[in-house]
Amino acid sequence: MPERGDPQPAARLLRIHGKVQRVWYRASAQAEATRLGLRGWVRNRLDGSVEALVIGALPAVEAFIGWAHKGPPQARVTRIDVSAADDEATDGFEQRPTA
Repeated sequence: MPERGDPQPAARLLRIHGKVQRVWYRASAQAEATRLGLRGWVRNRLDGSVEALVIGALPAVEAFIGWAHKGPPQARVTRIDVSAADDEATDGFEQRPTA
């Protein structure tokens, strides 16, 4: 729960398309989100995309989205779909199983 005077956290759901599986995208996303102080999760999708829920201060969420457009060195991101999401009660940033 934010302290008095702290803004509500921003929550965004990202769907990342391109060559984003088998290139350490999830582990890199987890490291970047942790570095930025974000909560949430990342997982592979059966269609070959990666999905991530990022929650935190808006500037940090926007920084993560900027990072996600490039990803780790071997990734080739072609498109990211970003939508508003509900805040989930999560601790830290985790990798989840493929969905």
